[in-house]
Amino acid sequence: MTDLAHPPATVRSPGGDAVRTALHRAAPALLAYTGTRLLGIAVLAVWGAVADRSPHQLLSARWDSLWYARIAEDGYGYTLRLPDGSVHSDLAFFPLLPWLERLISAVSPLSAADAGLAVSAVASLGAAWGVFAVGERVAGRRAGVVLVVLWAVLPVGIVQSMAYSESLFTALAAWGVYALLARRWLTAGVLAALAGLTRPVGAAVVAAVWLTAAAELARDRRWRDGRWRDAWREERRMAAAVALAPLGWLAYFAWVGDRTGSLTGYLDVQGGWGNGFDGGLAFAAFVGERLTGGAIAAGVGLLLGVGLLLWLYALCIRQRQPVPLLVYGGVVLLLALTAKGYFGSKPRLLMPAFPLLLPLAVALARLHPARTALALGSVGLASAVYGAFWLHGSGPP
Repeated sequence: MTDLAHPPATVRSPGGDAVRTALHRAAPALLAYTGTRLLGIAVLAVWGAVADRSPHQLLSARWDSLWYARIAEDGYGYTLRLPDGSVHSDLAFFPLLPWLERLISAVSPLSAADAGLAVSAVASLGAAWGVFAVGERVAGRRAGVVLVVLWAVLPVGIVQSMAYSESLFTALAAWGVYALLARRWLTAGVLAALAGLTRPVGAAVVAAVWLTAAAELARDRRWRDGRWRDAWREERRMAAAVALAPLGWLAYFAWVGDRTGSLTGYLDVQGGWGNGFDGGLAFAAFVGERLTGGAIAAGVGLLLGVGLLLWLYALCIRQRQPVPLLVYGGVVLLLALTAKGYFGSKPRLLMPAFPLLLPLAVALARLHPARTALALGSVGLASAVYGAFWLHGSGPP
């Protein structure tokens, strides 16, 4: 098994050429990513023409997209009461995406919904670049390109083109993890705080900052070697990152608590949506119902899917991925599998866990380029078709 604990050095350029060089190195990954996303949109457009559905409406004005746009236009305060007694409050949605939608719509002719699409388009490219940067630093340039394409061709990859917050979150998380790999502590802390304003799973980026810092302190020999000034200078930045990382996440929880008059306000809001964390009991019951009912194939498929995810994470450990990747990917996986609620959204919740794809990227990168391209192209086409089918369904992704 490949050892990724000591990744190859990343080529760097001095001064103002650094960004240009980094972008040049990432260009194949970004072009492949853009092509994959355009294929997905093209298939969605063809499917929409046949089904007499607007691709624009499917991408920007359904399900969560509507909630984000309403927050951008009117602020928080909307509550929907369903016939079964459920209470859906817009406080369940973290604020960074609607803030950006409001800002863009205020300075441009775009509506809030279209501003959400613009944010998603730019953020998805930023996410692809960040995923490439992590993959290149850990496993080399070719593996980094393959990692980006694997992330793009996920079955639910069409969400990366929707006015949802997944692309924005993955961009912040990927660059946050990269900053940890590069030991840019303050950058990592700021990105973790912003990720915490984007989605509840921002806790995974916070955990990556904290546990990476703990691992660094545990193996730092500079105190014993008499280089205490160097150690203190870096550890001040590390301490600042540890303090900064949870601020976005905690600030929104505190604000919702103040707004609702309860310390557990955000958890109560999530409970109204039927969401929360129960250690995976509800998900296990959901799978069990299919295995014992008339949907045995679906139950077996879910078990195989969970098994595949756990196997991939075990491969990540065997490859000795760096601590930031193991922690971030592991926490995203844990939170997704132990959450209750609408189980159809689990594939989407797992989408930011790009480190789980790294073992596959390393394996595919070793193949002949033609074979790699054929495999990824075939999966990309299947993903595009599935994405169009998925968005034309009745339930939200």
